[in-house]
Amino acid sequence: MTDRPERESVPTHPMISPHSAGRTVRVQQPPPPSGPPAWDGPPPPSHTAQESTPMGWLTDKPGKVSIRWRLTLTYGGLFFVAGALLLVVMYFIVRAVLYAGFAFTVKLPDNVSPDLADYLNGQVQLLRTNGINQVLDILVRQSVLALLGMGIFALVLGYFVADRALRPISQMTATARKLSESTLAHQRIDLKGPEDELKELADTFDAMLTRLNVAFDTQRRFVANASHELRTPLTINRTVLEIALSDPEVSEDLKTLGRTLLEVNARNEKLIEGLLLLARSERELAVRKPLDVEEVARTAVEQVAPFAEEHGVAVSTELASAPAVGDPVLLERSVSNLLENAVKYNIPENGKVWIRTGMVDGGLVVQVANTGQHVPAYEVNSLFEPFRRLHADRVESAKGSGLGLSIVRAVVQAHGGNVTAVPRDGGGLVVTIRLPGR
Repeated sequence: MTDRPERESVPTHPMISPHSAGRTVRVQQPPPPSGPPAWDGPPPPSHTAQESTPMGWLTDKPGKVSIRWRLTLTYGGLFFVAGALLLVVMYFIVRAVLYAGFAFTVKLPDNVSPDLADYLNGQVQLLRTNGINQVLDILVRQSVLALLGMGIFALVLGYFVADRALRPISQMTATARKLSESTLAHQRIDLKGPEDELKELADTFDAMLTRLNVAFDTQRRFVANASHELRTPLTINRTVLEIALSDPEVSEDLKTLGRTLLEVNARNEKLIEGLLLLARSERELAVRKPLDVEEVARTAVEQVAPFAEEHGVAVSTELASAPAVGDPVLLERSVSNLLENAVKYNIPENGKVWIRTGMVDGGLVVQVANTGQHVPAYEVNSLFEPFRRLHADRVESAKGSGLGLSIVRAVVQAHGGNVTAVPRDGGGLVVTIRLPGR
């Protein structure tokens, strides 16, 4: 879709180097979709580097070392302590044995003077002491070298022992990482092994997954059933009101009241449709077929075009081929929701919306940006929650039911992707959908 000629001339692709609405600036050509949009919010507060102290290093390091290395270092440290204690004990035992087992006496002729005899006995005892000390020194040096070698071997062996001990935890982590609402029904840890603490932890986790799956299924069924049950009376109300308004004898006051009730009824019907779509998108995908997001986005733009023209919003497109696999109806609805939100929450005059698609690193990107009021960074994540609006505003709730972005996130997650949003410089949002490519 192109901009209407009666409006001001808008460059073909002003996205995503955002510019403030209502002021004259030079518009730059957009870069290709290559990652998340540039952060347009205020810079983070500066941090003053604190001087590191030995005590601070000792207290900070344990929180930065993985549990595998902590166990390894613990095993190695215990081995070193035990080896050092054994070395000290063996030193004193060998020393006592040497001094007790090597006793030398010198037999001298009777005519030797007592002074010479004392001198010779002293030399013998000195040689004995020096010999024992040399043996003990050699023993200590060899024992220390053996302790160092065995300590290194203990570290290597401790690493593998810690790895084997943590293998069940790694299995639990991998299973938890792969889990989503759509896989809770058939994926469990199912840890095999003795009935120890890790097996008990895994079984408790599996039981929790079962309860979560039941809770999710109950919630989805309730929303779907309640939405279906509410559809019938709303349809009956709309039919009765339309028949009443078609009567030429109805007064103007009743016609005004009837049109107001029709608007309220239409809004309720739209809310019910949103709840049904949200419940459907949170389930596992029933349809998976090849598609091109370029065609999906183009169809969504065509559907939103009359709505954008009615609100005086110009839509600029930059659509490149982006093949993927998924449910085209759900993806089309998610892109339409982004465009409708971008139009509804825009500036009153000369509003603009930009949409582009493309491939980045084997995955596809859909990006929608719009002019509008300033969105604080801390409010962005809450906008993806059901029935949440900016600043929790209920005054302008007539613009929508607050389910648009929730449906977008549910659809994208069901397709194995993610959606992010950042505030746009000058007001509005930049929302980026990333999905795995075909």
